[in-house]
Amino acid sequence: MLENIEVLCHSSIKIKKEKTIYFDPFKITENYNDADIIFITHDHFDHYSEEDIEKVKKEDTIIVVPESLYEKVLQDGFKKEYIITVIPNRNYQLKGIKFETIPAYNLNKKFHPKENNWVGYILEINDIKYYIAGDTDITEDNKKVKCDVAFVPIGGTYTMDFKEASELVNEIKPKIAIPIHYGEIVGTKEDAQNFIKLLNQKIEGKILINL
Repeated sequence: MLENIEVLCHSSIKIKKEKTIYFDPFKITENYNDADIIFITHDHFDHYSEEDIEKVKKEDTIIVVPESLYEKVLQDGFKKEYIITVIPNRNYQLKGIKFETIPAYNLNKKFHPKENNWVGYILEINDIKYYIAGDTDITEDNKKVKCDVAFVPIGGTYTMDFKEASELVNEIKPKIAIPIHYGEIVGTKEDAQNFIKLLNQKIEGKILINL
């Protein structure tokens, strides 16, 4: 399930299957320029980074963004035909890949208001569902997620901490859970290790960030 999948750092994920897909590219170390699709969860600098998008985009890269980012993406040089805007709680299909948008927001913090309509994504590739949660707390929306692999933020401060993230994962019961959103701005390697210790024994926890 994790073949050709990397967490490059923080919440920056690369999936290289039939298509090369990036989520929230950040602190990219070289010019890959190989992205077929870039998915953006929201517009904070560690998720929408113009500098890093430039390192992964190519001439025909499609970028998928919340509606609020449309003008910014246009200004950054994407042509209209290569921009897909999304809203929460919808199903989409792009280049043969089905995906769904899950609301991503805070309940007891001010950083990610629900009304911004920012998102996480569930991608279905080869009958495997990958959930990339975005910056979120535990919510009634994400407690309903059905997936095989879950990438969840654990760093705290702006998102769930490792205890809350393990609670969410134990509720939605993926086969594999991968901690993200730590090691750069908030959160530590120890948080990731503690997250895995709290998982139900039937759920495999995997650390993919090298710190």
